[in-house]
Amino acid sequence: MLTKIGRLDSEAKSELQDMINSVFSLLDKKKKAKAEKDLIKMSSTPNYFIREYIGKQLINYKDQNLILPIAQKMLTHKIYGVRATALFYFYTVYIEEPEKLFTILEDTYEDIPWEVESIINEMWKKYPDLMKDRMYSWIESEDSQKRALSFHGMENIAHSDPQYIMEFISKAIDDDTIEVQKKITHILTQVARANPIIVFPYVREWLSEANDKRIKTIWVSMKKLANIVIQRNRKDKSEEFVLLTQQTINDWTNDENENVVKMGEKLSHIINR
Repeated sequence: MLTKIGRLDSEAKSELQDMINSVFSLLDKKKKAKAEKDLIKMSSTPNYFIREYIGKQLINYKDQNLILPIAQKMLTHKIYGVRATALFYFYTVYIEEPEKLFTILEDTYEDIPWEVESIINEMWKKYPDLMKDRMYSWIESEDSQKRALSFHGMENIAHSDPQYIMEFISKAIDDDTIEVQKKITHILTQVARANPIIVFPYVREWLSEANDKRIKTIWVSMKKLANIVIQRNRKDKSEEFVLLTQQTINDWTNDENENVVKMGEKLSHIINR
């Protein structure tokens, strides 16, 4: 049975598929208006997983020339769920054509933010080189929402290209927007756990000439990392991460820069308590 929230079980998927097949049958009978009406009604749901399922299943209709114009209209519909369903359709259509898909994301990130985040995350996995290039333009946007989105999914390259991430953060480390600062602290924590030897020299450099706002942004991330070090049973922390974090904090307490020393002392209180 379909629910307003939550993942879909096999029974719910079967029910949804019957509804989708009904829409396909209407299209077969050239009842396009009725098919469109029913599809919009199905898509007007707060359940993310229903929207995703419907959108991705639309690719299975035999005549995509009938589906495409309906989906294009849905993409600008007044109801969020309808727009989101259409975006999942276009994601499925253009997954092997990332340039076209990215153009659609550029046009929809303001109006369908949750689904755009999800698709951006998948694109980082599938097309990291494209995303590295395109996100540089997003981080320089005047739109704070776009700048915040530019960090989403970047943890997918935390192991493979930490240098890129650190250079990217350097461009935004002093961003005034709270959402961007939250994204920075999240990705900084992720990449530091994956590649601490790359991350900590960057952080020290940022600290050495930091104002109060930058210090606060760095503190949020470093506090999280210090707390991970002292957690006894955390499975996702490597010995290298623990040792390098401890050594870095110790070195910072003896640094020549006042900001670095203060940060090192605060962190030292956490790992030595």
